[in-house]
Amino acid sequence: MYGGIGCVGTPIVRTDAAALWATGKTWWQVPRMINVQLKGRLPHGVTGKDVIVALCGYFNNDQVLNGAIEFSGDGIAALSVDDRLTIANMTTEWGALAGVFPVDDVTLEWYERALKRLEFRTFANPAVSSAIPPPPEHPRINRARLDALRVANLRSDPDATYASHLVLDLSTLVPHVSGPNSVKVSNPLPLLESKRIPIQKAYLLSCTNARASDISAAAAVMRGRKIAGGVEFYVAAASSEVQLDAEKRGDWETLVLAGAKTLPAGCGPCIGLGVGLLEEGQTGISATNRNYKGRMGHPQAQAYLASPAVVAASAIKGYIASPDSLSQSSLPPSGVPTFSLVNPAQDKAAEPVSAAADEPVLDGFPATFSGPLLFAPQDNLNTDALYPGKYTYQDDITLARQAEVVMENYDPSFAALVATLRTQHSQPDSPPTSGVKSGVVLVSGYNFGTGSSREQAATALKAVGVPLVIAGSFGDIFKRNAINNGLVCIESPELVADLTREYAKDGKRGAGGSEGELTVNRGHSVDVCVVEGRVEVRWPTGETKTYKVGRVGASVQELWICGGLEGYVLKSIKEAEV
Repeated sequence: MYGGIGCVGTPIVRTDAAALWATGKTWWQVPRMINVQLKGRLPHGVTGKDVIVALCGYFNNDQVLNGAIEFSGDGIAALSVDDRLTIANMTTEWGALAGVFPVDDVTLEWYERALKRLEFRTFANPAVSSAIPPPPEHPRINRARLDALRVANLRSDPDATYASHLVLDLSTLVPHVSGPNSVKVSNPLPLLESKRIPIQKAYLLSCTNARASDISAAAAVMRGRKIAGGVEFYVAAASSEVQLDAEKRGDWETLVLAGAKTLPAGCGPCIGLGVGLLEEGQTGISATNRNYKGRMGHPQAQAYLASPAVVAASAIKGYIASPDSLSQSSLPPSGVPTFSLVNPAQDKAAEPVSAAADEPVLDGFPATFSGPLLFAPQDNLNTDALYPGKYTYQDDITLARQAEVVMENYDPSFAALVATLRTQHSQPDSPPTSGVKSGVVLVSGYNFGTGSSREQAATALKAVGVPLVIAGSFGDIFKRNAINNGLVCIESPELVADLTREYAKDGKRGAGGSEGELTVNRGHSVDVCVVEGRVEVRWPTGETKTYKVGRVGASVQELWICGGLEGYVLKSIKEAEV
């Protein structure tokens, strides 16, 4: 990876951060590389937000899951840095770990302007600046780093290979809207506008689209207009500095005069905190990055995502709508844009690759996880569904309380169901000495645990009595948090396919079970022999079926034995002191 505009690295949450402070070390699995080629030029009125919303919606079958995305193509040159930042920011919602744009003239000119602004603020008043020492050099935006980037000309090797190659023709794209309640669903704006979907709340805030250019775009739509009756429009700049810039240009005042309700710079409603949250039955449209069920308020509300201009236009008109300045005649046809997938990665249903036959089994790690099986027939089951955002920042919440609210936004009856099964099967709270760990095994679909970095999504499942989760695939952030907290994750596309065919409504994941339940409980039991790479499922008919799965490696076993990363770090510190 190279230093362009993007989101590069790995999520660091509380346990990871504590381990870094204690040891100076962390771990990261190197992801597969994916090339996303952007061709052509965006039509007038189409933005970077529309690009990433469309990508999330049209490539929504794990094509980029847990990969590192390198953006390329002639379409990049015409994208502003703010557009690139929005696209890179939301590669996480798309399912990727990183999204990087190349270092080009647009990038370098942006850094040059940013550097000059810093220098101007430092030396704007020579009389004062000569009397005090200059401030410390900015760690990221400084002359030495910019000069080094100009000389290095960092880029991928000409013969670089990728796991897959995605192509999107920007010239065929119209504004798009994501939702409701999923970034994996997107529709052309003209289609939704024709339905006149009423809204009660609109939001222009968060790290994704609350920069000065975003506020300016919304102000251009709202200038001289008023927010529709019955609609609340909330605005929070990405930072206090951004708000100051917007105030100087008059854009902030324009929004306030239109009736916007201002909030302090920060996340706020985006993560379900503070005022302005969606209430039961309400519909909102937001320029934020995520619209998972229950994230921005009540789980029985609906949230859509769109560009700042579309959010502002919707607030004015009272329904999901396009700005008046957006000429339909200047846009391409509002059907599906031109896109393709070249050299796709191996089919996700292919047999998983097992670890080496001599994978060690560490003392203290159970050879088998055993217990009743529950099936959540849902893909993209996100962290807001697993652990509602309203509990995330309650620092005094106990594991017992986490167990009570787990899966609340997906199936409010889940915790009680697990407790009943544990009672019926006399599930102990600790692994027996026989090498078998008892508990309720949860099976779900693809991209399980997508979403935010809250590790309570993993600890809550473990606390309720689920020691192991089987899925078609996992979001990498969730899987990392699971490993760090001693929750075992196994991928078995074949088992997911069998359960889907037998018990999901209409044989498809996404609408609950065939009997209307959200969590399917039909009396299955399971033995997961994790170090042998085998899952044995006993079906209600009496049949036992065996599935091959990947084995659990020694490093994950060691973390589990220590109770997670925290215990491992404490052990390492004590060993170092001896």
